[in-house]
Amino acid sequence: MDPTTRAGASTSALHARLTAWYAAHRRDLPWRGDGTDAWGVLVSEVMLQQTPVSRVDPVWRAWMERWPTPSDLAAASPADVLVAWDRLGYPRRALRLRECATAIRDTCGGIVPDDETALLALPGIGPYTAAAVRAFAYGRRAVVLDTNVRRVLARALGGEALPAPSLTRAEQDRAAAHLPLDDAGSALWNVALMELGALVCTARSPRCDVCPLRELCAWRAAGHPPDVHAHRRRTQAWHGTDRQARGALMAVLRERRDVAPETLADAWPPPEQRRRALASLVADGLVVAVTDDDGAALSYALP
Repeated sequence: MDPTTRAGASTSALHARLTAWYAAHRRDLPWRGDGTDAWGVLVSEVMLQQTPVSRVDPVWRAWMERWPTPSDLAAASPADVLVAWDRLGYPRRALRLRECATAIRDTCGGIVPDDETALLALPGIGPYTAAAVRAFAYGRRAVVLDTNVRRVLARALGGEALPAPSLTRAEQDRAAAHLPLDDAGSALWNVALMELGALVCTARSPRCDVCPLRELCAWRAAGHPPDVHAHRRRTQAWHGTDRQARGALMAVLRERRDVAPETLADAWPPPEQRRRALASLVADGLVVAVTDDDGAALSYALP
């Protein structure tokens, strides 16, 4: 068997095993339902960025009930949007999603486009989200590379414990080379890879003994070598950081919407860090400072 034929056979085996596993083990997530349109898929993809499914699920359901179309969200106030975002984290995503909804309403007739160029022209939509919408909302052939997919392909095809910290051209080419040629097969392959990475081929505790690709996995065949990129990875601290301070201040503002400076002092006592966190929230458009004639803050409010 020549190398080309051997590679084709291996790819076919990967597809068959993974899609059979997915059919038996897929989670019943609300944004995968038959009644979910492209807007629902887009909202889910934005919410799921750096956020676990368990936290997104209830927020997504409430969000879609309240704002079932882009035009509905575009008409909402930024304050209402930030309150509804709740504790999903990185609240700038909420405002960008509202901007995206406004652009869809004003330039796309209120319909999420299926064209890659049109999707990438929307505020807050990058290559991953555009590909995910095309694949999962419209069933189109697209290379969808999130963290889970990158990890599965790095292990199964590259023999690496984890992919490089940043997406590489080689990864994109490899993913494209193993993507089924038809639209339906491509969309199924993408979602199945994501599911395997989320449930089995996890970052810290992969369950290789139950993986459908275990007999074809290059990483397993190599004896599970360690992460060669470990020295390049940054760990994100939380406790005591400006991110935690921002989160604590936003929690108070979501609850009360307009608060006095002393109330925020109770929420986050260290004065210098609180001032720095508030200044960054104001700069990001997440908070508005109400000041007197001398520029002293009288209160802080959601926009």
